[in-house]
Amino acid sequence: MDIATLTGILAGFGMAFGAVFLGSAPENFVHAPSLMFVLGGTCAAILLTSPAQDVWQAVCAGVRVLAAKSLSARDAVSAMVHLAEISRNEGIMALEEIQTSNPILKKAVHLVTDNASPDLIRDTLDVEILALRHRRGISTAVFLRLAICAPAMGMLGTLAVLLQMLTGLKAPDPLGPGIALALMTTFYGCLLSMLVFLPIASKLKTYSTQEEYRLNIIFAGVNCILENNNPSLVFEKLSSFLTPRERASVIR
Repeated sequence: MDIATLTGILAGFGMAFGAVFLGSAPENFVHAPSLMFVLGGTCAAILLTSPAQDVWQAVCAGVRVLAAKSLSARDAVSAMVHLAEISRNEGIMALEEIQTSNPILKKAVHLVTDNASPDLIRDTLDVEILALRHRRGISTAVFLRLAICAPAMGMLGTLAVLLQMLTGLKAPDPLGPGIALALMTTFYGCLLSMLVFLPIASKLKTYSTQEEYRLNIIFAGVNCILENNNPSLVFEKLSSFLTPRERASVIR
């Protein structure tokens, strides 16, 4: 689980609602119809602007941002050095027995055991990066549209309530509470945009860059193993991808 993302969302909502409930009238910030208007309108808008398959893919990617524990650059280097050690001591075909849940590492093992050429490895890397950019680009675009739609729906709800209130206004007494209620949808829309949709979109973009980096590490390691499966040489080449602190902590 990505603790940073979860902590950020919980802290953001906690501080926002903490400030609200420490105020004089926290019940004024709770209005179910306004929240339903913003959520329902935002969902409808995103389904109108994006295919259902893209929306579902974005939802799954957003869940993975919270739940998934991705392979770090240091772990990728350690894994490739470990593969080089097995290849050196037991032969390349022994890598077929390696069990891993990481699909990229699985593909790397298959390339090594199939004695793939450097050109094929480079082509495979290019295809993987292209597919990764495409998937992450779709998911990021959906969350960016959500971040735009939520405040817009909030403003639409505010205008609708203000219109109803002003057209039926006979006395100025309820003007203040009416305006406060009208602004509730804007509050919910901005809160969802700034604390949920925009952070997830930004995180997905960051993860995409990090995954591309790890792909380059893994496939550079495959090339090293095929050219010379000396674990020390594999480490020396792949350690260039790491910071000095990460190099010192690589398990060899």
